Amino acid sequence: MGEIAYHDTVNELHGLGLCGKGPFARVEWFAALEAAGARAFLPMARDSSGTIVLPLMRGAKGLEVLTNWYAFTWAPLESAGASPDLLDLLARSLRSHVLTLSKLDEATADRLAATFRRAGFFVRRDICDTNHFLAIDGRSFAEYLASRPGALRTTLKRKAKKVVVRLSRRFDADDWAAYEAIYAASWKPAEGDPALLRAFAKQESARGHYLFGMALADGQPVAAQFWSVEDGTAYIHKLAHLPAAEALSPGTTLTAALMEQVIDRDRVAEVDFGTGNDSYKADWMDAVRPRFALTCIHPAAPRHWPLLAKALIRNLVSPPSDD
Repeated sequence: MGEIAYHDTVNELHGLGLCGKGPFARVEWFAALEAAGARAFLPMARDSSGTIVLPLMRGAKGLEVLTNWYAFTWAPLESAGASPDLLDLLARSLRSHVLTLSKLDEATADRLAATFRRAGFFVRRDICDTNHFLAIDGRSFAEYLASRPGALRTTLKRKAKKVVVRLSRRFDADDWAAYEAIYAASWKPAEGDPALLRAFAKQESARGHYLFGMALADGQPVAAQFWSVEDGTAYIHKLAHLPAAEALSPGTTLTAALMEQVIDRDRVAEVDFGTGNDSYKADWMDAVRPRFALTCIHPAAPRHWPLLAKALIRNLVSPPSDD
């Protein structure tokens, strides 16, 4: 039988061999969130097979995932070989809580929904976001580019030589300062937590996953993008360009250069454009997939009954968007 423990700091997770898929399923990422002010709540189950942790935090309506807007996905942290029974044990230990688990890919949503239902929870599953992505399917960059919309290819043909592109695999403070200046002057909303993003970029650089691109016109930075590459996937994290340089289409030229890098040189299998259904993403990506949220309520706690009643009524009026 496994043991359950509850921790309130990510420091307790170091050295346990915990990991998941991608940049947002590592202890270092959750430690960065904690350093930025998040109040972690970390249920942990352990036995001789290994360890599973749910990186959570306390929210206004119960427990929710330990994350923020920079993350594409969320998932449990697990050591290699950890028994699936440990996840069931964790779910049963959380019956006194209401949980909202979001940013889930389909496989994670399926697994967690089944786990919490076995533990007696009412589970509602909804689509909470959209992820644009590209499966390379063995194509070269030239073959990929030939499949892009005609308007995009025409823009590249006319504008690509008007800017100089520079790519880097190591974090550089001056490059990052230029990115921050471009972002601040761009059409995008104010950066949510620039210190956290900078810390994350440094983490990715230290792990050898960092990819940074900058476009220059007359020697001045006019567009910048931050990507990362690991385990066959390229993740597009941040991009911005100066509105004053729009006539040069520097962002288009820069994205094309980065795509050529990850397709022909890094030879990734997939490019992930994160969450959000921005129309321009469809110019570069071939497909979309949903991200899911689970609401988990256990009827054994009387204080949850009003919330459970509302959820059941909501199911009648508005059935779950995917289940």
